[in-house]
Amino acid sequence: MAKYGEGDARWIVQERADGTNVHNWHWAERDCLEWSRSRLTSLLAGLPVLSVEGGLALRTTALDKLDGEAYVNIRKGKVIPGYELSLTLAWEAEATTESGVVKVSGAAEVPYLADENADEDPELRVTVRGDDGPVARRAKDAFLTKGKPLVLEKIREYVAAMAKGGPAKDELDSKKTPTKAAAVEAGGAAAAPAPAAEKKEEAPAVKEKKAKAKDKEGFKTIEMTEKFYCRAKDMYEILMDENRWKGFTQSNARISREVGGQFSLFDGSISGVNEELQEGKLIVQKWRFGSWPDGVHSTVRLVFDEPESGVTVISLKQTDVPEEDRYGNSTVVENTERGWRELIFQRIRGVFGFGI
Repeated sequence: MAKYGEGDARWIVQERADGTNVHNWHWAERDCLEWSRSRLTSLLAGLPVLSVEGGLALRTTALDKLDGEAYVNIRKGKVIPGYELSLTLAWEAEATTESGVVKVSGAAEVPYLADENADEDPELRVTVRGDDGPVARRAKDAFLTKGKPLVLEKIREYVAAMAKGGPAKDELDSKKTPTKAAAVEAGGAAAAPAPAAEKKEEAPAVKEKKAKAKDKEGFKTIEMTEKFYCRAKDMYEILMDENRWKGFTQSNARISREVGGQFSLFDGSISGVNEELQEGKLIVQKWRFGSWPDGVHSTVRLVFDEPESGVTVISLKQTDVPEEDRYGNSTVVENTERGWRELIFQRIRGVFGFGI
């Protein structure tokens, strides 16, 4: 046992003398700015946008500028990317006219590309360098129509690569534990385990209970309990009234109060359908972020309890929350849980004075 004021050495993670970060136990930060410059250059430079369509050819030429920061934090295989970048991409066009070949050039600027907006396409500004004549305007319009979707698609590839670890991805993959199938294959038939004794068949009720308790692969469950100084019917009313939602979130909301009715929250970032409603007692909804893979919906269940007059306890359970969004970001569960606590429950306490 440790002496008073001293830590127990068995529970203290010591720095190794050789500096090795065994199993990435400590947080390790990797600078990704130069990797990002190289990656974005390979993705964006030299893209053919138009190949002589209507006498106009258009392509990107080079990544002119990349400013900001980019990094990944890694601990025990968990990746948290961070980046705030601005970039400028050069483009050029050639048009065949009655007077000959006319060349114009321009730039496509992304003023803000950040991990906090990983589920949204960034703003893209297109400008022409030099004389803004008919050919230049035509080239600019063509880039907005054809080039912008192409550039945004390549940026999404960069975002997905960062979510998987950026330059550290290969290192992470090499440290993953081999699967049981791989181990058997490497060891050959001699490594095959002896046949186990036949297991006793479980009762159907036990099987069903186990199946319910275990999350589907690739999905997680969020559970939390929050207490408020108010009546249960007041909290129910706040969560089902779109004007109150607009008030405490400072964002647009549309909320149906009918079973089967749809809702949209945080300027459309969240949408879903009401499945069960009991005023002052229960809200059950199908619920999803726009950045989640198509067809994926979680189930939100909010149970309202009033153990004493003027005190309400809300029990939240959200099942089938995907571990990754459509862009490969693996912070979906943490962001969703933090959103409930900080952007919904804490703001309700602050705006309506229900704090505990």
